[in-house]
Amino acid sequence: MSKALTVMDLRALRGVRQISFVQVVREEEAVAASEAGMDMIGTAFIPERAHFAKSVPNTHFQYGLPWGKHANATEALRDAMTAMGAGAQSIYCGMSPAVIEALAREGVPIICHVGLVPPKATWTGGFKAVGKTFDQAQRIWQEIRDFEDAGAYAVEMEVIPSNLASEITKRTSMLTISLGSGGGCDAQYLFSADLLGENRGHIPRHAKAYRNFAAERDRLQAERVAAYREYIADVNAGSFPGTGHQVEMNQSEFQRFIDALEKG
Repeated sequence: MSKALTVMDLRALRGVRQISFVQVVREEEAVAASEAGMDMIGTAFIPERAHFAKSVPNTHFQYGLPWGKHANATEALRDAMTAMGAGAQSIYCGMSPAVIEALAREGVPIICHVGLVPPKATWTGGFKAVGKTFDQAQRIWQEIRDFEDAGAYAVEMEVIPSNLASEITKRTSMLTISLGSGGGCDAQYLFSADLLGENRGHIPRHAKAYRNFAAERDRLQAERVAAYREYIADVNAGSFPGTGHQVEMNQSEFQRFIDALEKG
């Protein structure tokens, strides 16, 4: 069984090979990804997922600090340290370089975020690529330098033009993680829901579905409905429960009970 990659191991892979990274929402997804040999697995650090990291001890696990939960660096640091105690090897934080610096100063390995940052998308024109113009590219490059100076070890680059992302990768000491930003980054990142084909609506251009779980879930739901209908029909017809679904008292013991009832 392989051991989980450390931050030092991940850094050593730069320029050697691409790093595989998936975001999960279910424990069984994390276990499957680890069994498959995924380099990195991530999820939000929320109570119902706080045990995920311990379920996959042989894979680098990243917990993400939920956007909007922390009002300042102290709150973020407290949660980050709790997440590390729960088994995380790194922490995603979408907050400012000032907050990143406070966490990094205490030795927390931080992944920051540039490009299309969903909670901040209103500043960049909505859910679309960021960095297609000179001015946007300049802003992204400045953010990269600010986060690097703050002590982040990695940066998620979301829907940034691939040539821009590749050039930045050459010029930053941070590990670059591509979510729709091309193959020139150090790591490739997908959401499990996209990878497994669980979405029925819009499929992001950067995503690739390797299975069609949506169709499989639809099939299972139809099977649920059919099973419930069959059960209702059996109940109405009196064919459930049958003799195999119930127990009977020993006849002599039952008769003693009847006799006792009749004697009052």
